[in-house]
Amino acid sequence: MKAVGIIPARWGSTRFPGKSLAPIAGRPLIEWVVRAALRATRLGEIIVATDDRRIADAAAAAGVRAVMTRADHHSGTDRVAEAARGLNADIVVNIQGDEPLLDPKVVDRLVELMESESDWDMATAACPTLDERDIDNPSVVKVVWGDRHRALYFSRSRIPYVRDSEDRASASAACYWRHIGIYAYRRQFLERIVREPPCLLERLEKLEQLRALHIGARIAVIEAEEAGVGVDTPEDVAYIEQALARRGADRMTECPESSQSEA
Repeated sequence: MKAVGIIPARWGSTRFPGKSLAPIAGRPLIEWVVRAALRATRLGEIIVATDDRRIADAAAAAGVRAVMTRADHHSGTDRVAEAARGLNADIVVNIQGDEPLLDPKVVDRLVELMESESDWDMATAACPTLDERDIDNPSVVKVVWGDRHRALYFSRSRIPYVRDSEDRASASAACYWRHIGIYAYRRQFLERIVREPPCLLERLEKLEQLRALHIGARIAVIEAEEAGVGVDTPEDVAYIEQALARRGADRMTECPESSQSEA
């Protein structure tokens, strides 16, 4: 099976317009995301899907192909699907364009799962959430799952709600999982998702994966050690730079080797 990673990166972010080109430790944000994605070993190609030529040029400078897409997509899933049309790929991985601390091992595990277990339509990831502030933070998406780690629901609210106070302490460690916004889709199922209009729950929660659940998706959730940190506002840049410095990443001068070129 061939797996392709697609990074959706639009210009018009509500809280941080043009953030894909925001300088972080001397390089644009999109380059850091590309560099992390290129370290995944199970992807045959990395593509940046964007609505802005400046972002496309930055992707090319980072060594990957850029595909120009419409500016009016409802979600990153819709943008990824447009970029995936015409590609020779069985599995498409949606890699968030604002998470420079992406763990490439999570990407590889998602692809491996989709290759080895054919009954899943999609796969995503989550990590434990023990901080009460995160559990009640609507910016932190939570997920609950059932048998075989099949996703039951994603929400910005506290899920599950533990009714009885005596159960709360024991429930926290086992029940609260923070969703990590990375998705591996079967190509045919991705095409099916975007043929559907956004459902009511997606519109209310502003969570694109709820459209997939609405149409009956079988979504596997793998466990990861920690969540990546996204760049949502200009204030997030300093934190990311500190994290990269701790990793020593800002001293790297070369991207991982890539034979990819811009379309």
